[in-house]
Amino acid sequence: MKCCPQIYVMNSFEAAKNYAKAFGAEITVEMKNSDETAYEHCVLSVNGEGILALAEAKQPYDVEAIHRMRLETMTFNAFELGSIDAVQNAFDVLSDGGVVIEEMHPYPWSECGATVIDKYGVCWWISV
Repeated sequence: MKCCPQIYVMNSFEAAKNYAKAFGAEITVEMKNSDETAYEHCVLSVNGEGILALAEAKQPYDVEAIHRMRLETMTFNAFELGSIDAVQNAFDVLSDGGVVIEEMHPYPWSECGATVIDKYGVCWWISV
């Protein structure tokens, strides 16, 4: 079995580029809506393996409220990033315009990790 999360965001073109930068991924599938203003489906991959799918949210949502409330209704765990530098890169990209829930620090099970709600309202736990 394989499991690849799909998220729904506003500004899906921008989000796909942002997540690719955060995780060293490439966009491997792009299906745009009829007026080519947003993704109906997009897949990001690392080493040929899909790690994340995304699409434009069907309804707008209040990112500011998510940030203000520090809402963690669902957190995506991006782990085994390989190095503290890779975690730092992901942290820098994801926290830009977002909210830091937990700064980078060591855990008993990981050399380094952090929790961030990004500017799209998606919560990430990232670690080495």
